[in-house]
Amino acid sequence: MSATLAGAAVGAVLAFAALIFGFWGFLLVALLMAIGALVGRLFSGQLDLRALAGAFTGRRTSS
Repeated sequence: MSATLAGAAVGAVLAFAALIFGFWGFLLVALLMAIGALVGRLFSGQLDLRALAGAFTGRRTSS
């Protein structure tokens, strides 16, 4: 899936959530989508939680 198509799909889902559920529903859907994306990257091996935690605590750089 291309990045453009994925972005359009995310935008459509968020627009639908905003129309149906209002502002707070929109925020909840956006938060759950972000958590789902992080979990997906974690399971696919594209996200290293130790390196990420080290970068946020200042022990390591992200590069």
